[in-house]
Amino acid sequence: MTIQTRAGLADVPGVAPIRDAATAGFIFNHTMLRVRDPRASLDFYTRVLGFALARKVDFEQAKFSLYFLVLAELDDLPDGDEARRQWLARQRGVLELTHNHGTESQPGPVYHDGNSEPRGFGHICVSVPDVRAACVRLEALGVPFQKRLGDGSMRDIAFIRDPDGYWIELIQPTPLEN
Repeated sequence: MTIQTRAGLADVPGVAPIRDAATAGFIFNHTMLRVRDPRASLDFYTRVLGFALARKVDFEQAKFSLYFLVLAELDDLPDGDEARRQWLARQRGVLELTHNHGTESQPGPVYHDGNSEPRGFGHICVSVPDVRAACVRLEALGVPFQKRLGDGSMRDIAFIRDPDGYWIELIQPTPLEN
């Protein structure tokens, strides 16, 4: 594996040599995943992974609901729907779960997780302070693993699966100690 230095990244084909000033202030805000059963997904993301539900928006006529989740303390969330909408628009790493009403009762898989043919979307990632401790906890909670620590050539990351089969990569910012 080759890791590029900052200077070396400028040589990658297709990479702009400088950031266009017109994009100053742009942030990557959220990723949306479609979920079959919001109750199961909300339990997984809030109880198992520690996300907080920051906002819920129902579109009854169009028959879908949006759930916006963040890795933040509940005390950090502003009061009032408009204040939360604005706050969420300024955050990085928001997870939007979209539930199309009625999918919870459909038989078989409802959505493609992107990790079977034809491949597309791959995974989201959560950085944790201690990936070993996180994996022990997730194992005890019965969370399904796609890849355990130590499996394969990348032995410092793990992948778990959410209730819809989406993969979630688990990393820690510091190198694993032996």
